[in-house]
Amino acid sequence: MVDMPTLRGNIERVADLIGGRATLHPHVKTHKSLEIARLQKTAGAAGFTAARPYEALMLLEAGLGPVTLAYPQIGGQTVCALLKAADRPHDLRFIADSDQTVEIISEAALSTGRTASVFLKVDVGLHRCGVDPQAASTIALSARIDRDPRLAFEGLLSHAGHAYGAPTPAAIRTIAESELSLLQDLRQRLRPSGIDAPKLSIGSTPTIFANAGFDGVDELRPGNYVFLDLTAVRLGIAQRADVALAVAARIVSVNSRYAIANVGSKILSSDLGAHGTSATTTFGEAWINDSSAPMSVEKLSEEHAFLSFSGDGPAVGTPVLILPNHACPVANLSGGLLALGEPDGTRIIRTEGVLSWS
Repeated sequence: MVDMPTLRGNIERVADLIGGRATLHPHVKTHKSLEIARLQKTAGAAGFTAARPYEALMLLEAGLGPVTLAYPQIGGQTVCALLKAADRPHDLRFIADSDQTVEIISEAALSTGRTASVFLKVDVGLHRCGVDPQAASTIALSARIDRDPRLAFEGLLSHAGHAYGAPTPAAIRTIAESELSLLQDLRQRLRPSGIDAPKLSIGSTPTIFANAGFDGVDELRPGNYVFLDLTAVRLGIAQRADVALAVAARIVSVNSRYAIANVGSKILSSDLGAHGTSATTTFGEAWINDSSAPMSVEKLSEEHAFLSFSGDGPAVGTPVLILPNHACPVANLSGGLLALGEPDGTRIIRTEGVLSWS
């Protein structure tokens, strides 16, 4: 379920925080919802970011480009299909961090008679995808993108996802400073080779909230900020009242150790935090209406949540609201979202595969 006034407030908060100093290209992997994307667009989003081709296609077909597909593509047929779906070259931007990915995108552009826009993905500390900004091979790969007549070099793109493992907002800010410094330094080192990196594109919710300023940044790509979650609360960048997504459940059984709720890992996921980084060993907080403290979600089965309690346990049938550690997989695993707090009343939208509000 989604508290729509809180979600709208989160969207407006980030728009106000950025204040037009960079363009906002939110990541839709968090919600996979055209309706939420349109709310972001109304609040000033200049484009969107996706992780999966079907997410990018959903946005392109809805006229919500430009779309940055921030995931290395290794399927030529997929790249061809996406290029054909884009009306203009800059409506769709790919990323690359290897010669193989560049070759696949280039061949797809040749096959479709299109120009493909490409960012160089730079590893700024997460060590997931991206080139080493200090390596000599990075200059050569940048040159290959820049000099390919079938490609348009968009610039440098990064994701400081390791900020989710930071202990304090100050530590997040240090990571944000490092990210920007690495990108600016690489941009400077490309220039003697005649390579201009037009844009610097950065993105993570923690480094937007606990930012080091946006000087020199062209694009920002946060995703989780629309919902937020207990990870954001732990990081000190949000309060529980800012969390817009939760899971409604009921107590179905009570024993001497646990109250059992009727949701499990198939909706809450087994995630302790983004990128496997978390300072918690539990799977969320279960709140009873008017309670002063939550029950901890200690363990999960596929369809059961084990809630620890003190004193007398809650009665069977008691409704609980569970705040998740990581909102993104919860939204992905759900079959739909219950929108609360709208003037036209409560709405439930059932979906298959892609969350699509209409």
